[in-house]
Amino acid sequence: MHILKQLFFALALIAVTFAGWVYYVPSATAVLERAGLLDLVGIEPPEAQAAEGRSTRGGGDAKVLVAPVEYRALADQITAIGDGQALRMVTVRGETSGRIDEIGVESGQRVEVGSIVAKLDDRAERIAADRAQIMYDDARADLDRLTRLADTGAITSVSLQDAELALRTAELEVVQAEYDLEQRIIRAPISGWVGLIDLEIGQRIAAQDPLAVITDRSKIQIEFRVPERVIGQLSIGQPIEVTPLAMRGMTLLGEVSAIDTVVDRASRTLRVQGRLDNDQDLLRSGMAFSVAMAFPGETLPAIDPLSLQWSREGSFVWVVRDGVVQRVPVTIRQRNTDIVLVDGQLEEGEQVVTEGLQTLRPGAPVSVENAPASAEQTEHRSVAESGLRKL
Repeated sequence: MHILKQLFFALALIAVTFAGWVYYVPSATAVLERAGLLDLVGIEPPEAQAAEGRSTRGGGDAKVLVAPVEYRALADQITAIGDGQALRMVTVRGETSGRIDEIGVESGQRVEVGSIVAKLDDRAERIAADRAQIMYDDARADLDRLTRLADTGAITSVSLQDAELALRTAELEVVQAEYDLEQRIIRAPISGWVGLIDLEIGQRIAAQDPLAVITDRSKIQIEFRVPERVIGQLSIGQPIEVTPLAMRGMTLLGEVSAIDTVVDRASRTLRVQGRLDNDQDLLRSGMAFSVAMAFPGETLPAIDPLSLQWSREGSFVWVVRDGVVQRVPVTIRQRNTDIVLVDGQLEEGEQVVTEGLQTLRPGAPVSVENAPASAEQTEHRSVAESGLRKL
């Protein structure tokens, strides 16, 4: 007797579980139909249920909310990390050795091209320049005197040529002395901002010692890499979205300025250089950036993420067609925050169910609660409103 009671409770539990599965799982009817068990359990096929539902449509229709299907381009978006560099960066060096007599810049100062960075002791160069000028004046006087004598035939042409050569040599000595004197003044080769400097008056420097670094950061160049599959879609001037890793809330717009010609064999990537304006002077050379590029692809149906459902066969959506819902299998191609691009038999403008999905079955009639007004209703409404305005 105890065994019969346990068997009875087991059968009752199985029956309740089976009934709950049939009632709450939309795909249960389809599974039973494929297995040929619908007649055995006394359930009508989905087509008969739909016909019965359409014949008695009214308060029993499931209430649902829908959203239209749109068509959008599949965006092939890539993101890469790149290093920023100033548009130009120059290390200022002296051409000669000497003692610093004057420092013309400060750390962080903005300078223009040709501005004096430092002056070296130039007393020896000034003496050399004065001596060269004296020698030039003497050679000029000798040439003038011999030229007058040559008119009388008192000197030979060889003497006159020697005088001309001496004058030319003295002239070059003057040019060299002036050049050496100019080298004692170290000037900024570009316009930009001076980095930290460590110079003192009286300090002695050697030739080619680094004195300061000047960067022109009016524009920032970013070097990053892209996969080889997008090489054919790259072009100079293509827009990029740039986010400094140190400033997550900031998104800047730039463009591609240069594209390399060789793909790296190890990573199968191509080096690309982008450029963006730094008008607010917030960016610095050496900063890390996240670079995003979008490449438009094929056009696909776009649906509301709430409409996407899952079963053992895969993902699907419920589509309202002629007042009843139909189950349409779809394949997810791209998932965004506000929309999902799918591949399936969906037409633009069709309504997919977003709420009220729990009790839907194929062919079941539904009542759309947020259906858009038809064109005829809109026309009637506009005519009525215009009549009221006339009254």
